[in-house]
Amino acid sequence: MQDDQDAIRTSLRALSQFFVKDGTLGDTLLRVSEMACDVTPAKYAGITLLVEGKPRTGVFTSPEAPEIDEAQYETGEGPCLDAFRHQRIFRIESTTEDTRWPAFAELATAHGIHSTMSVPLTVHGESLGALNLYAEPEAAFTDAHEDAVQIFADQATIALANAQVYWDARQLSENLTQAIKSRETIDHAVGILMATGGLSPQDAFQILVRASQRENRKLRDVAEEIVTRTIERKMEG
Repeated sequence: MQDDQDAIRTSLRALSQFFVKDGTLGDTLLRVSEMACDVTPAKYAGITLLVEGKPRTGVFTSPEAPEIDEAQYETGEGPCLDAFRHQRIFRIESTTEDTRWPAFAELATAHGIHSTMSVPLTVHGESLGALNLYAEPEAAFTDAHEDAVQIFADQATIALANAQVYWDARQLSENLTQAIKSRETIDHAVGILMATGGLSPQDAFQILVRASQRENRKLRDVAEEIVTRTIERKMEG
């Protein structure tokens, strides 16, 4: 047990140093998977993630992992999916005897995998994925292994959560930037209409709105066309 704890501490130190080096999200999740294998009897590992709204093995230490997982994605049933859905750990002690997920167990056995463990990746009650480990011997995973892998699952969750926050923030920033640009373009077009037609700001804006509705185009696109045409005419003149 002491050796296992030493291995976990060593792996966590290495993982901390890896985080400092600013690896990509994929690099980080792969490193987490590899280290989870280092402290358990797992032959290889994979992480189930939502890819374009569908569960897929987005990260894996061996191409055999997604091949096995394909059975559960096709049937909608499997330990990885249940760990993701129910936010708890699922273990298969024997893939030749377990009857909960027959398609998955059969394909795992065909690949020489006789026991598995799936650990949810959750933050604030939200499921982000599941870390899945595959071992050749039956009953390879113990309660102690669950505790060890949970530590690495937490690291994967942190990486995913940070990425989610980053992309949410980036999307918000891009939306705000786009809104500001749109507002500037519309204001510019309103100014052009006011100058060329002797219109009030309200009347000029209504012209843009009516053109947008009539042509079934975005208001910003109508405004941008007016601005572009005005610039082109000035350049020609």
